[in-house]
Order: sequence, then structure tokens, then C-alpha cells
Amino acid sequence: MEGDTFSGLGNGSSQIDGKILQTFQKNFVQVQNILDQNRLLINQINQNHESKIPDNLSRNVGLIRELNNNIRRVVDLYADLSSSFNKTMEASSEGHDSSGGGALKSDLAKPGLKRNRPI
Repeated sequence: MEGDTFSGLGNGSSQIDGKILQTFQKNFVQVQNILDQNRLLINQINQNHESKIPDNLSRNVGLIRELNNNIRRVVDLYADLSSSFNKTMEASSEGHDSSGGGALKSDLAKPGLKRNRPI
């Protein structure tokens, strides 16, 4: 492993590893952008609340809805990341099983050897 967290992924297939890491990085950037936006929304909500001005307080309803939607988006992005990571790890372990009993990636394409997991 030599200190590389993802060194086992693809076992030398750096093109696949690069695509996986790009996908993870893209999702993490999206999450960070949403979290930054949430920080601004929360600050605005707090300012509106402290002002006690009726128009500002009524604006908070929309801001809180936007905040809730952003939180849902973050949860969805993390769920996608988790799913992608699990699929990657499964494919990596199935394609490189040192015991000799696992199916190779090329074998998974054959109709009789696919695993079906409940969703």
C-alpha cells in the first residue's frame, strides 16, 4: 500500500483510479459549495431573526426552505459517494481475490456469474 489510501483500487489501473478520484473530488467540491452557501443562508436567517422586522421574518420561511433543500442535496451527494465507493471496493476485491475463489471482473460480465443484491 505504501501510504496510498487508494493504491488497491484498480491494482495498477491508474486511468480507472483517476476517474474514480475525479468523481469523488467533484462531489466533495459540490458538497463544500453547498455547505458554504448554507453558512451564508444561516447568517442571513439569524440577521433577519434578530431584526424582528416582519418582512425579514417572513423572508426566513423561504431561506429555511432553501437551507433544508441544500441539506437534502448534501445527504444525496454523500449517499452517491458512499455507493460509488462501495461499488469500487467490491469491484476491486472481486477482481483481485488472492484466494482464487472470487470472480474476476471479466467473469462478472457472463450471465451466470453476476451477483444480484437487494436494494
